[in-house]
Amino acid sequence: MKKVILFLSVLIIGCAPKMAEKECNTFAENADPHPDTAVWRSTGFNVSFGSVNTRYAKYKEPDIAITKSQKLYAWKGERVSAQILVWTSTPLSQIECCVQELKSPVAVIPAEAVQARFVRYTLTDVFGGGCGWRKAGELPVSLTGDMLDNIECIDMEAKSLRPVWISIDVPDSATAGVYKGDIKVYARGKRPETLTVELEVAPKTLPPASQWRYHLDLWQHPSAVARIQNLKVWSDEHFDALRPVMKMLADAGQKVITATLNKDPWNHQCYDAYEDMIRWTKNEDGSWSYDYAVFDKWVNLMLNLGIKNMINCYSMAPWNNELHYKDAKSGEMITVKADPGTKDFIEMWSPFLKDFVKHLRENKWLEITNIAMDERSPKVMDEILGLLKKVAPELGVALADNHQSYKRYAYIRDLCVEVSSVPDSADMAYRKANGLNTTYYVCCAHRFPNMFTFSDPAEAVYAAWCAKANGFDGFLRWAYNSWVENPVMDSRFISWPSGDTFIVYPEARSSIRFERLIEGIQDVEKLSQLIAELEQQKTPEAKTKLKSIFATLEQFKTSVKPDNIESMLEQAKMIFRQ
Repeated sequence: MKKVILFLSVLIIGCAPKMAEKECNTFAENADPHPDTAVWRSTGFNVSFGSVNTRYAKYKEPDIAITKSQKLYAWKGERVSAQILVWTSTPLSQIECCVQELKSPVAVIPAEAVQARFVRYTLTDVFGGGCGWRKAGELPVSLTGDMLDNIECIDMEAKSLRPVWISIDVPDSATAGVYKGDIKVYARGKRPETLTVELEVAPKTLPPASQWRYHLDLWQHPSAVARIQNLKVWSDEHFDALRPVMKMLADAGQKVITATLNKDPWNHQCYDAYEDMIRWTKNEDGSWSYDYAVFDKWVNLMLNLGIKNMINCYSMAPWNNELHYKDAKSGEMITVKADPGTKDFIEMWSPFLKDFVKHLRENKWLEITNIAMDERSPKVMDEILGLLKKVAPELGVALADNHQSYKRYAYIRDLCVEVSSVPDSADMAYRKANGLNTTYYVCCAHRFPNMFTFSDPAEAVYAAWCAKANGFDGFLRWAYNSWVENPVMDSRFISWPSGDTFIVYPEARSSIRFERLIEGIQDVEKLSQLIAELEQQKTPEAKTKLKSIFATLEQFKTSVKPDNIESMLEQAKMIFRQ
């Protein structure tokens, strides 16, 4: 990660012996549905490093040995994380974190490269049966720490704990060496606690996210941003609000723009419907007109942020097969059920596809645009691909495939299969040889590896190692920001496990899950770089190292959760120190 977020108010440069008093105004989190009744043994104001692999309970005393120093290892250009815990037996006001520059004997990493963000608690449930309707009171509910809040300070209740997530963006210009720096944690009326970070910077450099080869595809939901910030959909204010949210995604190495072609492709399966990006009009003479203004503005926003590899357009097979358009004569919106292969389907899609190809060609987007489908049957795909071949063969095809359709349609440009359905070696070899993209996905149906708000944080790292081990080009997940009603308070949804529909929070707030996902992607980028370097060397030593790397990757092929996932990752990351 080379781009440092400088606007976070929680980042304070130049630590003073005493912080100026201020009000810490923020929302009140939900009460714990099942408060811990254990005796609180510690007293006063306590600060220690914790583990990034643990979601610490808000109202439970942490069972850890107090640790005031933390060792980290990074390549130049990499983001690394740590977690600080603050807990107290009595109420505390104005908890603040102050970071300082990191110094080596010969160089400095500026304080601006370090972020300290308070972890916030939201309600979560459990996996249960995975996909399917969830009745109120049916599943256990608890508080979980996940959102990383961009606030300056926070107050604490008696017998409560507050994690602080530390992120260090190592500049790509940093000098290799060992750096040390302090983080001071303040509470009003208390002597500040000092913790020390020791960061070893390796002589190797991670390229910027825009150059990462890992194919990340987190589906975006622009309409959700408008609803949750009470903005008119597709207004200038809406696009202004979209920019920082989508910039976080671009900075994580996202490769795909999620766009829509007509009516909500997923039949309003999440809290917010997808609003039209392309407006269809049937003229009085029976011809068609298409307004691409919103589509173009959205695509240009994402391209300008650096998301440039693909535009995946959903869908010629919406989940209810409904299309709608404005009737010019009556001025009304008309809804038509157009099942693939029917007369309505052919008559509505044929003129659109021809016009769409023309529009894409004029904007020089044709080569990166795919008509995208999500979990459609082979019968439906036959009809869609048959029409595409006849009317618009220039368009690529993307498919989230749960029917092994890749065996029928070997030419699919962007194929994504379920995590448990890895294509055989011959299919994978064919796709790689022909420059076709192959990823895997997880959703509400997959217990592991996943990124629910109750999932172990290490699963988000494992996801990337799993992709690398199985020969995939990357990873797809719905969704990036399809928010529930009020995700900062309650991450549950009526039909999916908590957090299934989003991985970041409103107003460009990250999460533990998102930070660990980025960590895993960085690992895979470093692995790819190391493997390429060793293959070029062709020495006995290089061959031995390659054999060790591939042996390490073997254990990450499984989609069944290992008992030792944290130690697996810890040991695997030793590759980078060799």
